[in-house]
Amino acid sequence: MEQSINWGVIAPGRIAHRFAQGFESIDDGRLFAVASRNIERATSFAKQYEIPHVMADYEEIINHPDIDVIYIANPHRYHHETVKQCLLAGKAVLCEKPLTVTAKQSIELFDLAKKQNVFLMEAVWSRFLPCWTQVKVWLNEGIIGDVQLLRSTFGFQPPKDETDRLFDINLAGGALLDTGIYNIALSEFVLSRQPNRIQSAVLVGETGVDERCTVTLDYGDVTSQFTCTFLSQLDNQFHIIGSNGTIVINGNFWDAQSATLTTNVGEVLKCNKPQRASGFEYQVDEVHRCLRNGQIISENMRPEVTIANMKVMDQILEDAGVVYPFVER
Repeated sequence: MEQSINWGVIAPGRIAHRFAQGFESIDDGRLFAVASRNIERATSFAKQYEIPHVMADYEEIINHPDIDVIYIANPHRYHHETVKQCLLAGKAVLCEKPLTVTAKQSIELFDLAKKQNVFLMEAVWSRFLPCWTQVKVWLNEGIIGDVQLLRSTFGFQPPKDETDRLFDINLAGGALLDTGIYNIALSEFVLSRQPNRIQSAVLVGETGVDERCTVTLDYGDVTSQFTCTFLSQLDNQFHIIGSNGTIVINGNFWDAQSATLTTNVGEVLKCNKPQRASGFEYQVDEVHRCLRNGQIISENMRPEVTIANMKVMDQILEDAGVVYPFVER
């Protein structure tokens, strides 16, 4: 049996719980350590997921000799700094989306990863789900003909707490980086290319973050229209409309376990793909595959994709006048 891959977890917040739950179905890797500046939170997280080592210092987990790869889940304002520290220490990294808050920062990190010969991947976990894999198969088979239009929504209503990271401009809050990234990343997954033109209408709230974005990505022969928002509960579906039919990925589309393909002549195909655990296990599988093959990038989530998607978000935020005070311009 191959040696188990040891994971370190930085910042055991809400999304890190979902990540840890994925290890219920992982047999070739384990959660080895967790680090948080809140030692009580780290201790509780470690107890819940039977993690043997708890650390109060990021440097300790980054430099631990027995850790092979680090999962980073702190607020995305701090991703650039934390990933950079890991890469300089020679640690492979899976970092929560968005990898950084600007394309410039992402380019810097991938350049560093290449220089250090260390694995780095943005954790857009949806791209690895079995349901989305089946959708890609349907598209490659041409069942719905030429793709003409994508429509998607990601909307929910968190409490309007200006101290929460979602509304905090100093933590790079806002709907686009937190939720709209899924609409953009899965549009790229469907089309395997980037838009020629971007049109957007953005509502900026009192704290300076984008609270609602309505966007059209124009690819010439295809458009992707989406809304992401903190102000409304939406249906959170993803529609792919083609010349011969339509695919509907049911809500929540980023966590999809089912989809329906309906052709223009009434033929119906259904995809029901329950996840093995939390859904995060599939991106862990991909990281393990890459590490065991000696790869420093994933062909299924390439650096060019992360950077290009970040450039789309850069433009939307720039057009809206959203400026993060900590970003050098």
